[in-house]
Amino acid sequence: MARRNRNRLVVPNASAGMEQFKGEVMRRQGYEVNMNRPDDVKYEVARSLGIPLEAQGGNGQLSTEQAGKIGGQIGGSMVKEMIRMAQQKLAEQQK
Repeated sequence: MARRNRNRLVVPNASAGMEQFKGEVMRRQGYEVNMNRPDDVKYEVARSLGIPLEAQGGNGQLSTEQAGKIGGQIGGSMVKEMIRMAQQKLAEQQK
């Protein structure tokens, strides 16, 4: 059964910017990222974790834990960077 994507951005049309941000963050984490296709970094992350993620579907064998490790690595890195950026901005405003 196909899963619906429930991730919705608050700002309409922000998808492209978020994809670019993902690519930049993951590049800084040491992953190889094609900035024309930043979403493909998930395959690089999966490879580094030893998880067999296929580009052409056929990922039904993945456990929820494996999928979560891939997404968590990417999303967690993005959240950490957003927090760092917010802290930096607050520190600059207090000067």
